[in-house]
Amino acid sequence: MEFDYSDRCKELQGKLLAFMDAHIYPNEKAYNEEIDRNGREKGNRWLASQIIEDLKPLAREQGLWNLFLPKSDRAPQGLSNLDYAPLCEIMGRVGWAPEVFNCAAPDTGNMETIERYGTEEHKRQWLEPLLRGEIRSSFAMTEPAVASSDATNIETRIERDGDDYVINGHKWWISGAGNPNCAIFILMGKTNPDAPRHAQQSMILIPAKTPGVNIKRPLPVFGYDDAPHGHCEILFENVRVPVSNLLLGEGRGFEIAQGRLGPGRIHHCMRAIGVAERALEFMCQRLSSRVAFGKKISEQSVWHERIAESRIMIDTSRLLTLKAAYMMDTVGNKHAKAEIAMIKVLAPTMLQQILDWSIQAHGAGGVSDDFPLAAMWAGNRTLRFADGPDEVHRSAIAKLELAKHISIPKAELEMPITRF
Repeated sequence: MEFDYSDRCKELQGKLLAFMDAHIYPNEKAYNEEIDRNGREKGNRWLASQIIEDLKPLAREQGLWNLFLPKSDRAPQGLSNLDYAPLCEIMGRVGWAPEVFNCAAPDTGNMETIERYGTEEHKRQWLEPLLRGEIRSSFAMTEPAVASSDATNIETRIERDGDDYVINGHKWWISGAGNPNCAIFILMGKTNPDAPRHAQQSMILIPAKTPGVNIKRPLPVFGYDDAPHGHCEILFENVRVPVSNLLLGEGRGFEIAQGRLGPGRIHHCMRAIGVAERALEFMCQRLSSRVAFGKKISEQSVWHERIAESRIMIDTSRLLTLKAAYMMDTVGNKHAKAEIAMIKVLAPTMLQQILDWSIQAHGAGGVSDDFPLAAMWAGNRTLRFADGPDEVHRSAIAKLELAKHISIPKAELEMPITRF
């Protein structure tokens, strides 16, 4: 397998590293202060970040824009999955950085969905402003009343009424819904509960300002509200949109999800590797700056073990991520489903351990907001069930392995469609 990056990728790596040093890392503290200041002075933490808005034109001027979307005439700068991997890793080192480059979730997955499955009118109305970074979006799938790790459980109804569809349902953990620039939802619900199990669901576009879209509350993650991005609980009450807003056709929601979730899952893993690298840097710097029992903590053998294990774990995860990316580019997402599932289990678990060690190295400071480690830990913990819990992916991996030796129905070997 050839994991070498293209010359263009290598050039963009240099530009992106320089951009992070010049504009992202120096603004980390200012970004957090801006959100808090909006809450204190304007009474609203849920305002778009001016720091991000000011940096977007700089990123675009340098060609660091829409790098995630391959094979699109509307985004010719988009890279292969393999070439995007090291760039996504760099962006992932700071939680809000991907938005600066218009490469943030859930917009990336939503843009890819509309590009692949939307009509020309959908693309003109929603994809083009998303690609310009003028609006943001959300993906509404997870529900509080059912185990959404099995997406066939989804209860939200999408019912035809003349020239419209009427949507009723209760969703939560809808990332990005709190952002004031969120203009469009892609919602997954049931159009026909009596159809075969994987033909009941459909996906539909719902403008955020449609009557009946009621955001009940933001949902904090370990106390972090992630403003102004946020993860919200939403009621869709008699929401009416034109029939033309349905993507691809009734009963094709799982088909769309199969295409959407592969790239989304691997992007999470790419960013996780970037966070792990940064956590290891913090760990080494802290251990080298502190003295206990007469010598630097970095000289204690227990920390040698942890540093070495961290490096092994990061490089192992990166290699599997690159293999998955390479296979997605060469043989397609479906044939890379085992590698995508494996890295989705491995990368968040790897990062959780390294973050835990890094927090331990920082002592009480590690659980404070003086360092980004606690926020990184909280954000990463959700990845062990976001886009499918570890258990579902492990089950899929096991079935694929067993299928090499025994007969298993083909339908059971499909990539699992799950959220939280």
